[in-house]
Amino acid sequence: MFHIEKLKFSWSLAGGIASTVALVSLVHLFVYPVVPSLDYLNAQKVQNPCLSLNGSSEGGTSNGQGMKSRVDLDKQFPPDSHNAVVYRGAPWKATIGRWLSGCDSVTEEVNVVEVIGGLSCKDDCSGQGICNRELGQCRCFHGFTGKGCSEKLHLDCNYPASSELPYGRWVVSICSAHCDTTRAMCFCGEGTKYPNRPVAEACGFRVKLPSEDGGPKVTDWTKADLENIFTMNGSMPGWCNVDPDDAYSSKVQFKEECDCKYDGLWGRFCEVPVQCTCINQCSGHGYCHGGFCQCENGWYGADCSIPSVLSSVGDWPQWLRPAQIEVPTNKNLTGTLVSLKTSLRRKRPLIYVYDLPPEFNSLLLEGRHFKLECINRIYDDRNATLWTEHLYGSQMALYESILASSHRTLNGEEADFFFVPVLDSCIITRADDAPHLSMQDHMGLRSSLTLEFYKKAHDHIVSQYPFWNRSSGRDHIWFFSWDEGACYAPKEIWNSMMLVHWGNTNSKHNHSTTAYWADNWDQISLDRRGNHPCFDPDKDLVLPAWKIPDANAVNLNLWARPYEKRKTLFYFNGNLGPAYANGRPEDTYSMGIRQKLAKEFGSSPNKEGKLGRQHAKDVIVTPLRSENYHEDLASSIFCGVLPGDGWSGRMEDSVLQGCIPVVIQDGIYLPYENVLNYESFAVRLREDEIPDLVKILRTYLCYC
Repeated sequence: MFHIEKLKFSWSLAGGIASTVALVSLVHLFVYPVVPSLDYLNAQKVQNPCLSLNGSSEGGTSNGQGMKSRVDLDKQFPPDSHNAVVYRGAPWKATIGRWLSGCDSVTEEVNVVEVIGGLSCKDDCSGQGICNRELGQCRCFHGFTGKGCSEKLHLDCNYPASSELPYGRWVVSICSAHCDTTRAMCFCGEGTKYPNRPVAEACGFRVKLPSEDGGPKVTDWTKADLENIFTMNGSMPGWCNVDPDDAYSSKVQFKEECDCKYDGLWGRFCEVPVQCTCINQCSGHGYCHGGFCQCENGWYGADCSIPSVLSSVGDWPQWLRPAQIEVPTNKNLTGTLVSLKTSLRRKRPLIYVYDLPPEFNSLLLEGRHFKLECINRIYDDRNATLWTEHLYGSQMALYESILASSHRTLNGEEADFFFVPVLDSCIITRADDAPHLSMQDHMGLRSSLTLEFYKKAHDHIVSQYPFWNRSSGRDHIWFFSWDEGACYAPKEIWNSMMLVHWGNTNSKHNHSTTAYWADNWDQISLDRRGNHPCFDPDKDLVLPAWKIPDANAVNLNLWARPYEKRKTLFYFNGNLGPAYANGRPEDTYSMGIRQKLAKEFGSSPNKEGKLGRQHAKDVIVTPLRSENYHEDLASSIFCGVLPGDGWSGRMEDSVLQGCIPVVIQDGIYLPYENVLNYESFAVRLREDEIPDLVKILRTYLCYC
């Protein structure tokens, strides 16, 4: 009846997990720290459960590994009745919990050597890029390329024209006005009162009124609407010459289809310049231009957080201070700039973050055609932070957290782990944004395009760095944030640790589970993808989705509402498929699981006016949007955790409001399920137990 998948643990798994806790702890994402696991990572290094993974540095302790003498973890940290050991308020599986509770407290600092880069770049990147002074390579701004960033790209907004399609086939960047060919973005252009005002998508084209009442307007992508958007006549729906004050006071008309989609602008008429969203907002050492950090002299990196020999030591991040700097003698100097070595005391584990070419991160941010794409925040007219509801925002948050972590190292020789920052949430949401991001060679599949990006990132680090080949990538970490996670990871990187939101082991659902064809990976050849599962619980980790903190829910302490005030036995609110009005039309949506639940317990009428066969007064299974979702969760004892096109955020919703999660998705791991003791706080049922769901849940209440 009650089914939980079991995991076999070893001390190497425990050691790998525990050593990564400090690296990527994201308390704003969930109530537990993030802990990638390593069941197979150099078992000889963790024979003693309180030894560090990287034993190359002295620690001045009895074992010489940065740890105090061995502790008896079994006796000191016994498991509770659920066989869990609690650490930082979370019920971990006993072996993991003992490691965390015991070994974390006895870890000591060791001597670590950091390297401050001083290599120069060709022509100092011509003022159109940032010099990576570790490699001596330019990271060029959007629209520029070449070793010295001196070559200007021409990025068209439109596909080639034809007699039938004078502006080419539709694409997000389609433009009838002025195209900025460094970014493939559309603006009003010179000769207008507001040349930098966006003319995005339907704004620049004629719109047909609906043919019937209540019908949608239809954009005619073959006919420009320049007469209106360029008009100076206030009685016509203009845009590029419309004065904001006149429009706000209704003195002039404006075209409703025009808006302020691009980042860095605020207001109905884009009249207020605001901060763009950059990685860590350039760490105080650069200017954010549309999403690309233009670093000050002496700094580099995707977030300008890496000091070079040209920087001031007093400005170095706290985790690089205090440091003893080794200044080379004149006989060792080979040029104007040199790399410096510094020595300081650090706690392991240490993680090295690759400074990849910007095509994998910064350029994807800078070229966004919709400011809310693939980020977790924007800035309002006061430059105050506005957190977004973008479910994939955890990828950005994790990346920023690691870059600013006290466990980061600039010396790959000292690193225990290596993080490869490819922003697949940007790749997916920006696929086919503009002609230069075409999926023409990928059968229209965003999954195939994304695989290609990860393959290129792998090829880059293998060719430019020595670290991958030392472990065949086992100590490398990649993040796949989209609906089906690492299902379409290229075969070359599968040895690595995968951070995902979708923990499908393929033990039952051994094919693409999304109902959205463009993300389907079944058609990707085995030559590119290999034959790996989507998730390996021995090395990978499921992370929670991004959730905006709800101030009202927090202030009301809804998560702490007692059992006697929770009147609903079971609650699920979400799309229930084609049987319901406005439901997803595909039978394969949610692998049919939501549909099965609704067929048994639906509390809202379907298209035929029918309720579920076993509908009950205290059971809510509905597709109707809740007026107060958090209140409904907090009024329920059990809450359903079912998939959508892959993962969904129902686990996080349940836990955050104190509702006991009921997981129904066979062979699919939930956030931290391979390291936390789910029996302590969740129920897992098999899909074939759905007809008995209410009976099973009532049994738990009787047992209590």
